[in-house]
Amino acid sequence: MAEDSQSSTRYQSKLQATTRQTAQLLLLKPALVKLLKIHVHGANNLDGLEGAFAVFGNHSSHLDAPLILCSMPGRLSKFVATGAAGDFFFGNWAKSLGMNLFMNAFAVDRGKGGKGQRGMASQLLSDGVPILLFPEGTRSRTGAMGPFIPGVASLCISRGVPAVPVALVGAYAAWPSKQKHLPKGRPEVHVVFGRPMYPYPGEIAHEFNERMRRQVLELHDTTARAYGKKTLAEFARADALEKAGKSEIATLVEDAKEQADKQEGR
Repeated sequence: MAEDSQSSTRYQSKLQATTRQTAQLLLLKPALVKLLKIHVHGANNLDGLEGAFAVFGNHSSHLDAPLILCSMPGRLSKFVATGAAGDFFFGNWAKSLGMNLFMNAFAVDRGKGGKGQRGMASQLLSDGVPILLFPEGTRSRTGAMGPFIPGVASLCISRGVPAVPVALVGAYAAWPSKQKHLPKGRPEVHVVFGRPMYPYPGEIAHEFNERMRRQVLELHDTTARAYGKKTLAEFARADALEKAGKSEIATLVEDAKEQADKQEGR
C-alpha cells in the first residue's frame, strides 16, 4: 500500500494539473473541435460537486475520455485521473507520455499482460483524487452498450463517493473501432452529464451498478431521440438481428452440408 500511496502523489500535483489543463486547452480541445461538432448538455448537474468522485459512461471510441475531460468544468476536471488499458496505452513511452500529459492517466490491468497497479483507483479516491473509468471495460464493437463490470459501483460504495454518469451520443458513429482513420467531416457528438448518483443505504455493488447502467442508457437514448441519432437500444437490436442472421445462415450451411454428406453416403 505504501507504494500505491507514494505513486498517487503525481496525480495530486498542482504543477502537473496546471500543465495538463494548459495542454488540454491549447492542444487537445482545439484538436477535438477540429474533428467533431461537440455539444455539451447537463453541465449544471455538476454544480456543487467537489472532492473525490467517479465519472463513468458508455465507451465506444478512443475519443471518449478526451471528450469527457474537455467538456467538464475546469474546476472538476483539473485533477481527474483517467483509468486506461495498461496493455494498450502503456506499452511504449510515447503513448504513456501522451496519456500522462493530457489524461492524468493510470494503468488499468485488464489481465492481458500489460502494466497496471491493482488498487490504484481505490487509492486515488482515498487520497481525494477524482477518477474516470468505463465500466464496460473496453470499447463497444457494435455501438451497443455492453454489461457494466461492478468495479466502479463497488469503489463508490466502499469509498463513500458519488458516481457521475455521462453519456456519449454519436461517438461510435464518428469513430467506430474498425475505422482506422480519424473522424472526417466533423460529425456531431453529444456529451451528456447526469446528476451525481449515490448508493442507497444497504445497496450492494451489483444493484448500484445496474442503476448506473440504466442511467447512462436513459441519458443517451433520450438525447439521441431528441437529435435524431441512433439509440443504444437500436444498436442492440441491430446487433441481435445480425447475430441471429449469422446463426441462421450457419445453420442452413450446416444443414446443407449434412444433406450432401447423406447423399454421398448413399
